[in-house]
Amino acid sequence: MMFISTCAGCNEPGDVLCRRCRFSLVTTAPITTAAGVRAAMPFDGVARHAVLGLKFRNRRGVARQLAAVMVRRLLPEGSQRRSADLVTWAPTSAARIAERGFDQAELLARAVARELGVPCRRLLYRAHGDPQAGRDRTARLTGPAFRSRAPRPGLRVILVDDVVTTGATLEAARQSLLAAGIADVHCIAAAATPAVVVPRSERRLALAS
Repeated sequence: MMFISTCAGCNEPGDVLCRRCRFSLVTTAPITTAAGVRAAMPFDGVARHAVLGLKFRNRRGVARQLAAVMVRRLLPEGSQRRSADLVTWAPTSAARIAERGFDQAELLARAVARELGVPCRRLLYRAHGDPQAGRDRTARLTGPAFRSRAPRPGLRVILVDDVVTTGATLEAARQSLLAAGIADVHCIAAAATPAVVVPRSERRLALAS
């Protein structure tokens, strides 16, 4: 039996992401959500298909492709990259991990850490509760509860998630890390839903007004 690999972006036979879909990802612009989270791309088009392929179709190889874009766009050579002590992630619910067999945010975080050459450690544990996926926007505004640990005080951490909708999950995770003694938490995501995107031009106008 022959197993034919298909692109997670367009479902055509080929690599994990074909050349055309990789080009599509690298030509989109990074964005900032209304909550202030930086995301490498909007959650639509090829990026949406790629992320959903990672989450729901076990296309784990996509994590490396997305992480490369995240690092290049959100953590360019400079102080933010050099100051990171380690990378961690906002874990999904235990039910989702049992269903899928993995946590997509962890795969992204480990791929980001490899790109940066820094350790990746689990610092956050999710309290029992419903997953964010499937909840309406109003319900999502209250993020999940996390408990966290800090290997030592004063660490500077990059916190990774796959998709940002309201930013409540990352903010709850960030606050938990700060309360545990982490000195600085820099939040990044692979993608953000268009409903919460603040275009760069509008951000400039807001700052100028």
